[in-house]
This record gives sequence, C-alpha cells and structure tokens, in this order.
Amino acid sequence: MARRALSALLFALLLLGAGLALTGTAAAATCPTGWGSLPKDNPTMGTGEVDNLRTGTHDCYDRLVIEVDGPAGGWHAAYVDQVTADASGAVVTTPGNGKKLQLTVRHPWYSAPAPGTPVASVAGFPTFRSVVAAGSFEGQTTFGIGLRNGPLPYRVFTLAGPGGHSRIVVDVRHTW
Repeated sequence: MARRALSALLFALLLLGAGLALTGTAAAATCPTGWGSLPKDNPTMGTGEVDNLRTGTHDCYDRLVIEVDGPAGGWHAAYVDQVTADASGAVVTTPGNGKKLQLTVRHPWYSAPAPGTPVASVAGFPTFRSVVAAGSFEGQTTFGIGLRNGPLPYRVFTLAGPGGHSRIVVDVRHTW
C-alpha cells in the first residue's frame, strides 16, 4: 500500500513539473515583439504638468510611467551616447552601460529636480540601471534612462486616467 501511495505521489509530482515547464514556455512566448530601437516621436504638446513618476519590472520588460495632470501630450525618445540637459545642452550623468535612452515628454515639470538627480528607484531591475532628470524648459521635460545593456527594443505610448490625469509609458525589453 505504501509503495502504491509513493508511486502516486511521484506521478503527481512529475505531472506538476511538466505543467510548470509548459507554463514557463508559454509565458516566454507571450513577450511582445516588433518594438524596435529607432527613435520614436509624437510632436503633440501637452497642457498639463508632470505630476508623478513610477517604475516597475515585468517578465519581459522594465517600465517607466510618467503621470501628467490632464491629457497626455507627445514625446521624443531616442538612444544617445550621452543624455543632455534641456536648454543648456550640458551632459547629464546617467549611470548605465553603453547607450542611454533620452526621453523628452511634451509637458512641463515645474518642480523638476536638478539635471542628473535620480527620479525613480530601479534597484534590482533587469534592464533599467537609472532614471534621472535632465531638465524642464519651455513646456517640455527630459529624462535619461540608463540601461544595463543596450540598445534594446522599446515602445512609448499613452494611457488615459485615472480621473483627469493621463500617463506616458515607456517599456524597454530585457532582451532582443
């Protein structure tokens, strides 16, 4: 009887292991593709101010969310060798390996910290190494995103809400 119970237990564990292996394969197959690493631009000027920033990491990518008060305006994102500050053009220290992603959102940030100041915590993220302020001038705000490796595929898009706010979202894949 004990032998039969042990066999049943081993069989159940084998099935559970096979199920987990299939789940892992299915999850890897669902990573979004087709983003590319070329510059992305939406020239629409926004009217609201940058209110908040937050970051998160997902199975396939790291995410930066910039919340604005009002409808989302546009952006310009491109890989650069050095992030530069709005107005002055001074190089902004952006920790990371190789190319950096410079993101300019078409919204002012009246309380923007000094260029080079970290504005989001990304400790332990697979792709993001740093997110720093690079200034706010004439209705637009620039950020530097330092990567652990790169350039990598990314996308930029907007989301409405919550309430009268909206969000500009940047996702950078962990791998090609």
